[in-house]
Amino acid sequence: MIVGIDLGTTNSLIAYFTEEGPKIIPNRLGKNLTPSVVSVDEEGNVYVGETARERKSLYPDSVAETFKRSMGTERDYVLGGKHFKPEELSSLVLRSLKEDAEHYLGEEVTEAVISVPAYFDDKRRKATKRAGELAGLKVERMISEPTAAAVAYGLYDKTQDTRFLVFDLGGGTFDVSVLELYHNILEVRAVAGDNYLGGEDFTEVMARLFLQKAKLQLQNLSEKEQVRLYRQAEKAKYDISDRQQVTMSFLHGEEQIEETIQYKEYEEACEELLQKIREPVKKSLADAKLKLGDIDEVLLIGGATRLSIVRDFLIRLFRKFPDTRMNPDETVALGAAVQAAMKERRAEVREVILTDVCSFTLGTEVVVEYEEGRFEDGRFCPIIERNTVIPASHTERLYTVRDNQDKVRVRVLQGESRFARNNLYLGELEIDIPKGPKGQEAVDVTYTYDINSLLEVEVTVVSTGQKQKLIIKGQENQMTEEEIAKRMEELAYLKIQPRDFEENRLVLLRAERMYEEALGDRRKKLDRYITAFEAALKRGGHDEIEAAREELNEILEEED
Repeated sequence: MIVGIDLGTTNSLIAYFTEEGPKIIPNRLGKNLTPSVVSVDEEGNVYVGETARERKSLYPDSVAETFKRSMGTERDYVLGGKHFKPEELSSLVLRSLKEDAEHYLGEEVTEAVISVPAYFDDKRRKATKRAGELAGLKVERMISEPTAAAVAYGLYDKTQDTRFLVFDLGGGTFDVSVLELYHNILEVRAVAGDNYLGGEDFTEVMARLFLQKAKLQLQNLSEKEQVRLYRQAEKAKYDISDRQQVTMSFLHGEEQIEETIQYKEYEEACEELLQKIREPVKKSLADAKLKLGDIDEVLLIGGATRLSIVRDFLIRLFRKFPDTRMNPDETVALGAAVQAAMKERRAEVREVILTDVCSFTLGTEVVVEYEEGRFEDGRFCPIIERNTVIPASHTERLYTVRDNQDKVRVRVLQGESRFARNNLYLGELEIDIPKGPKGQEAVDVTYTYDINSLLEVEVTVVSTGQKQKLIIKGQENQMTEEEIAKRMEELAYLKIQPRDFEENRLVLLRAERMYEEALGDRRKKLDRYITAFEAALKRGGHDEIEAAREELNEILEEED
């Protein structure tokens, strides 16, 4: 079975295709959203999702989150005394989703279509595929999040031509894509975005506002207090969406501090973030050679688009109300499931031709003459520019710059900087050329890029016709099967917790967290119910445990 997965910065989801259409698969707690949070304790026990997130309040050093922002980097996370790369933490989230799907469907899940931000570069896409492989999934196809959203919205069933902009603001990444539908072709016209902008930044602003009003310094708070502060700020940023002000309550030492934040204050404090949102919107429209008035529909995806501050800004920006028919948290996963059905060639899905664009410019390093007889090396020469519709093939003719030069080296780069050193290195090849005066010999460098992110680089010596080729697979896994097996073996010490005990672990962690935050009679009351639940767990009767858990949950809902 092939499933569709939205591996998100804040939350992840898994979906499959049914006769009635795509459907989200609930996790072991019966919820659609699985927080992209991982915790590992000193004994090697792994906690994923909501349980891991609750552990953060009690054991902040043992928890990692928002690691999607670091995909494709060498960032090192230390949990439970062990070291993890971002893709390894992502693989633990994917493994949890895979187990939930297999339990729900009653069959093995072997393959997945995973969505990635449209603005993810080559390294980040490779890291995402590695995460899937480490989780035991075959990942032959990825789909950009905005394209997945467009498919999920049912635009592939529309009969009229439509131009639309997909605005994707998740927990940690931001994408804007301009797409056009005509007949059964869904074409991406342009993409832009920011891999370091998302809902977490709006939480950060709320936390800073509170600290400012309370005259507190973040560095003077303990780790646990910082976790509590951001938990309250996360809640407040959504609560303020429904009213004109919000009151944040925070326990600092033995003192309960309350501060009221006005919507206008919050909006002003977020102005810099809103301006950062505006730039990719302008850039994507400019690259697509369109104006705001040319857009027929604006689609919102990503949990942060629920925020009133974001929606109000978008209504002012686009001068129209966005389409909010679907749950913004679930749209991408549903679209990935439709793509999985297309890959399986399911009869229920009318085949749609999905075209895409290069998210980043592809080019090579060259030497340029900036004055008569004076040269500067290390400059970037674009060959296929960003937002070129793919498949595409472009050729650039390059000449020798030294007398008796006998070789040309072509370094394949991806990025937008004028300087080669600032762009992403993908590979290189070298070809022999006949010696001669500078500028006499030339090579034609041809880049051919296709829908599967496969880049073919061909260098032809103009005078001799000699050719050299290099193929770079944008989504290929840099790890061999042996290396994957070895790393999976190295991670085998991790003890994945039995799914049947998840609800009990979660309620206990939540109760412990609330006990630490409480004072006086409230703390005594919580202690009484926690003790009763722990006693039921020791006795081990299924019905008794369930009843005690339900009772404790009711108390926690009242007190939280």
